[in-house]
Amino acid sequence: MEQLWWDASLWVALALISSLISLRIGISVALVELIVGIAAGNTFRPYVTEWVNFLASFGAIVLTFLAGAELESRTLRKFWKESLVLGILSFLAPFGLSWLAAEFLLGWEQSAAQIAGLALSTTSVAVVYAVMLESGLNEKPIGQLILAACFVTDLGTVIALGLLFTSFGPQFWIFIGITVAALFFLPRFTRLYLIKVNAHSSEPEVKYVYLVLMLLAYLAVGGGSEGVLPAYLVGMVLADTFLANKELIRRMRATTFALLTPFYFLKAGSLVDLSAVVASIGLVVLFFFSKTVAKFFGLYPAGAFFGFSTRVNLYTNLMMSTGLTFGTISALYGLTHGIINREQYSILVVVVILTAIIPTLIAQAFFEPKGREREVLFEDKGGEKDV
Repeated sequence: MEQLWWDASLWVALALISSLISLRIGISVALVELIVGIAAGNTFRPYVTEWVNFLASFGAIVLTFLAGAELESRTLRKFWKESLVLGILSFLAPFGLSWLAAEFLLGWEQSAAQIAGLALSTTSVAVVYAVMLESGLNEKPIGQLILAACFVTDLGTVIALGLLFTSFGPQFWIFIGITVAALFFLPRFTRLYLIKVNAHSSEPEVKYVYLVLMLLAYLAVGGGSEGVLPAYLVGMVLADTFLANKELIRRMRATTFALLTPFYFLKAGSLVDLSAVVASIGLVVLFFFSKTVAKFFGLYPAGAFFGFSTRVNLYTNLMMSTGLTFGTISALYGLTHGIINREQYSILVVVVILTAIIPTLIAQAFFEPKGREREVLFEDKGGEKDV
């Protein structure tokens, strides 16, 4: 028990240090936690216990739910074409290029190359949402459009992983059936439930959400999927209900960012082996540019076609070049099922984490929409045009 408290103190200390650094230099705390995690993982190596794994996994699930809950139905209806096109291109372009690079340039087996393509096709809803929340863009059309497009991208990754590798057994179909039923009944039931409990001090609303997310995560993992997928879908169908209860969202954010997500980002960073990065730096660079260049040539022309202003287009491009949650999930799936070896896994995870850090730092430092740009998505020949 004594060791348990010491381990907990160490992880919380890293989270506090990350918050103080973020406050000082003005960079998203999610990115600072990743960097601090890398530093810790390559020096004194904090022990990743089962409870750390659980808090990290649940943090990703709740964060993904909150991201989905930010997507107002009227914004989705208004920008459904943009989010659908950007999301599909954001998945297909890096998936195809990374797959080809791994198989034909590096000589990986076809199944291993497909895992590489899947791991590098993703965006990171967790990182993107954390950045949007800190910058206030989560309440702007640009932020909600990016989050919606990120969901389409990751949904493509999950579907492709299932079609290529997952056996569609009975548990998978049970998960699909219960999830579809839950998405249908939850909006009405949740509205009635929130009226009934009426913000009691024991937080029955938050416990209710946690229970729903945990049960669906249990079914998802048992069916060969991941808990973050139903979490995002639940957030989307409950978005209008939760946006009408902003105090509830504020309380959930406080718990999530204070206790849960630091473990997720710190753990992800601690898994990076810098010696492996140095030994395979050429492959890391190859895969990094395979993903980011493919994203750029897939997304930038589409953004220009839709009339995005240059700054918004570049910002969208960079934020959708991030990766973390589904990227590491895809790589870990390949490792645990014997599709890729540990060296290939290490290379892919390092690239995934680098894409969570580098594009986001560039986007925040140079292209984050400011002033009126936060309210404007499009421009035409006569100048800027409001959304």
